[in-house]
Amino acid sequence: MIVVNARFLSQNISGVQRYAIEISRQLKILGYGVRFFAPNNLIHKELADELDVEIIGNLTGHLWEQYELPRYLSKLRNPLLLNLCNTAPLFYKNNVVTLHDIAFERYPRTFSWKFRYAYQLAIPRIARSSKKLLTDSAFSKDEISAVYGVDRNKIDIVHCSVSGRFCFSEKETTEKYILAVSSLNYQKNFHALIQAFNLLKDKNIKLYLVGAINKNFADHKLVENIESNSNIKFMGRVNDDELVQLYSNALCFVYPSLYEGFGIPPLEAQACGCPCVVSSAASLPEACADSVVYCDPFDVSDMAKKIQLVVNDETLRGELRAKGFENIKRFSWTKSAKQIIQIIEGLQ
Repeated sequence: MIVVNARFLSQNISGVQRYAIEISRQLKILGYGVRFFAPNNLIHKELADELDVEIIGNLTGHLWEQYELPRYLSKLRNPLLLNLCNTAPLFYKNNVVTLHDIAFERYPRTFSWKFRYAYQLAIPRIARSSKKLLTDSAFSKDEISAVYGVDRNKIDIVHCSVSGRFCFSEKETTEKYILAVSSLNYQKNFHALIQAFNLLKDKNIKLYLVGAINKNFADHKLVENIESNSNIKFMGRVNDDELVQLYSNALCFVYPSLYEGFGIPPLEAQACGCPCVVSSAASLPEACADSVVYCDPFDVSDMAKKIQLVVNDETLRGELRAKGFENIKRFSWTKSAKQIIQIIEGLQ
């Protein structure tokens, strides 16, 4: 029996939860006989119904994951537990864990001290004690191995993908805008994007920012800069249908991140026919290949130049759209789920 730690269904959706949801859906569709266990504070009840989630215990959050979940599993003779969102029960010995990246090590200023302390305490132990580690990219595999001294043979790369609900959906709009999608934390580099946006020559173009403000991650100075600029529109958290519309009708999508384990939003944008300007840092060249215009995330003038290039050149935008559609064909949630099944079967 395989059990999936479905605590992610009690969390707001970011890239990590998106990965967990899509992999779980595919495991269910493939009929692999997986059981999904979750705490009782679910916020995605339709997804829970879709996955036939079993609610166990009365606790929530880390307490549920560290205490109630492993205690319940012990009654089931300690089956293999698949953890898809970085964390896992620390003292459970039959874990497979997806560790998406170690941004909290490389960019500690991004995170609250409580979050940073908890992860710096837990993640090295999880990395070393799990039966297998999964991660999103060769970049992250190198990072995890180098920082924690984990044998590279213990780490398998399972790529992210993009959901089929992301596809082109044209809608008439009178406003020209550039789109960026991410959480508002330092490593996502929105502070540099805003500076680059202010250098653009066309002052009739807006910058739409989509993402949640999390107290553990948010750059509060950045929030002030956004609110003080009338050409920047902070959209907050939006649902997938709204996000598809925003991707589909943007002049271009910009992803200026300093550090990513993979980077799902550029693929979502490409699936919706949106040309992309993407940071050349970390795993992003691995995910995007030659399908985007790259910018130096540490050079505001270069970022502005590359955005202006794409905004001004309709032919280039068309080429990037075509390349984007080809790029996303390299990735599949079904293929990634099958890969996880193979990895698990290799452990049994």
